[in-house]
Amino acid sequence: MSRKNNVSDFHSYMEAYEHYCKPLCREIAMPQMAFDILMFLANNPDACTAKDINRRRGFKENILSVNINKLVNEGYLERSAVEEDRRKVRLECTQKAQPIIERGRRLQERFSLLIREGITEEDFEVCQRCLDIVGQNARKILQTKITSDDLK
Repeated sequence: MSRKNNVSDFHSYMEAYEHYCKPLCREIAMPQMAFDILMFLANNPDACTAKDINRRRGFKENILSVNINKLVNEGYLERSAVEEDRRKVRLECTQKAQPIIERGRRLQERFSLLIREGITEEDFEVCQRCLDIVGQNARKILQTKITSDDLK
């Protein structure tokens, strides 16, 4: 499969996920990105800062900031200082967010089943291992100093 198809497939996946989330987001009057931020924080407790979200999800910083502020102002998130580094701000889901998170997790489970339809468990495990290795290799590359000589 060519790179262009992989990129297109990724965009199709994301479009399908957003399409699947749309009824819930409309019902709870929450923009998709705010919902994504809330679910990311709920599903990734080790990644609890705006920088973590940005690094893993690639949202534009200004739009990320606007949506975090919206979630804080509406009582779905709380900010607190990170003990190890007071310059960092930890984002935590509140009790008010829990019903949305529960519904969001059920939605994500159903979406996962639908998107994996026709894929055997064995094939899915192979795919997961490949993606894990790609991620490990990407992290190695990020830790390597690249020079112009490497590109010749």
